[in-house]
Amino acid sequence: MRYALGVEYDGGGFRGWQRLSEAGVLVADGSLQTALEIALSRVADAPVATTCAGRTDAGVHGHCQVVHFDSEACRDARAWVLGTTANLPPTMAVRWCVPVAAGFNARFDARARRYRYRILNRATRPGLARQYLGWERVPLDAAAMHEAAQALTGERDFSAFRSVQCQATHARRNLHAVSVARHGDEVVVAVQANAFLHHMVRNIVGSLLMVGRGERPVGWIGELLAGGDRTVAGPTAPAAGLLFVGPLYPPQCGLPPEVSGDG
Repeated sequence: MRYALGVEYDGGGFRGWQRLSEAGVLVADGSLQTALEIALSRVADAPVATTCAGRTDAGVHGHCQVVHFDSEACRDARAWVLGTTANLPPTMAVRWCVPVAAGFNARFDARARRYRYRILNRATRPGLARQYLGWERVPLDAAAMHEAAQALTGERDFSAFRSVQCQATHARRNLHAVSVARHGDEVVVAVQANAFLHHMVRNIVGSLLMVGRGERPVGWIGELLAGGDRTVAGPTAPAAGLLFVGPLYPPQCGLPPEVSGDG
């Protein structure tokens, strides 16, 4: 039977989502995927392999990562949730579990992925919640950052915001929406797209920060996009401020409301 799980995690102590060891080798390797598979395998009393909606990098956090897995073990949803969470590191937890159709695929059925980047914008670095925040001491013009970011919407070639380690076959992605808003001392960048390239969100944030500090004009982001040259764009923003909010699936997949929508 196939199941879908919603998983949350603090990525600070992990080497990223993707399994680093060989498939089927249940030895802790510092990845989130292996930690989850070890926990699921203990509940199932048999090896379990998972597929996720979107792999996150080292240090990036997840609010509701969605994975699917197959198991013939006779367990109800509550047992999968509680049993798996009990076997996970304290910085990971299963939010929910639902049976899904045999053809459901957490990666390919997702119509959108959503990220949020939080920047503490004040003169002094954060003391509390520092593992979940970027930090900028120079006052940021969030309105200018928002205006600049609108050049990124639509189906575009995002080569200017793609890391050199990216293994995607092409750089075209459809960015559905992006917003930048100030909430007190925080500036929050929210992005939704059909999919993302390696370091794409953090590279976008790094360039938007240059606009926010007044170092580049609003139109510069559009120029970067058109030029397609990563070497002239802004630096990659730190991983700590980035949260994978979660994917979105068509309602007919039968998943909880927090990950259901047409994207």
